[in-house]
Amino acid sequence: MSAEKAERALLAERIIAEQDERRRLAELIHDGPVQHLAAISQMVDAALDSVRTGDPARAAEILSRGLVLAREAAQDLRSLCDDLEPRALSELGFAAAIEAVARRIAARRQIEIHLEVDHGDELGEHAQTGLFQIVREAIEQAVRRGALTHIDVTIVALDGGGAALSVSDDGSPERRSAVLEMLAERAATLNGRFSSEARWPRGSTIRIELPPSAARR
Repeated sequence: MSAEKAERALLAERIIAEQDERRRLAELIHDGPVQHLAAISQMVDAALDSVRTGDPARAAEILSRGLVLAREAAQDLRSLCDDLEPRALSELGFAAAIEAVARRIAARRQIEIHLEVDHGDELGEHAQTGLFQIVREAIEQAVRRGALTHIDVTIVALDGGGAALSVSDDGSPERRSAVLEMLAERAATLNGRFSSEARWPRGSTIRIELPPSAARR
C-alpha cells in the first residue's frame, strides 16, 4: 500500500471512530441527562400546582426529589466531559484513564472492576484511542445488562508485538446483537479480530486481538 493510500485509510478510520463516538455520546445524553431534565420539568410543574392549591408540604417534597435528579444529571454530564478522549488519554495516559472510568462506574454501581491494563501505555496512539473507547463501552454495556458483581479487563502483549484485550463479567450472558456488532465495528477500525463468548448460566467475555502493525499505530 502506498503512503498516500495508507494516509487515506487512516483518515477514514478516524472519521468512522469520530462518528461512532458522537453517536455514543448522543445516546448517553439522551438516555441520561435528557431523561432527567424531562422528569425534573414534570416535577416542577407538579410542585407549582401544589403551591397554587395551597399544599406547600407536597410542593417541598416534589422539589426535593427533583433536586436529587438535577444533581444526578449534573454528575452524568460531568462524567461525560471527564471521559471525553483524547483529553483523558493525553492528560492521564491510557492505564490511568481506564482506571478513572472504572473507578467512577464501580463506585456508582457498587461492583468490582479488576484491571490489568498497564501494557496499554506501550501501544500506539491510534490503538490506545480505539481500545479506550471499546473498554469504556464494554464496561457500560455490561453494567446496563445488570445483575453482575465484577468485571475483569486485561490487555496483554502477544508474540510478535501484537496485543489482546479481554473484558469479562459475571452478569447475564445475554448481549444485544447490536452491541456486539458495534464493538466488532470498533475493533475493525483498528484492524483487530473480534470474538465474544457467553458462559451459561452467567458470564460473558469479549476479546480483541490487534496485529503488531495495529498495536504500534
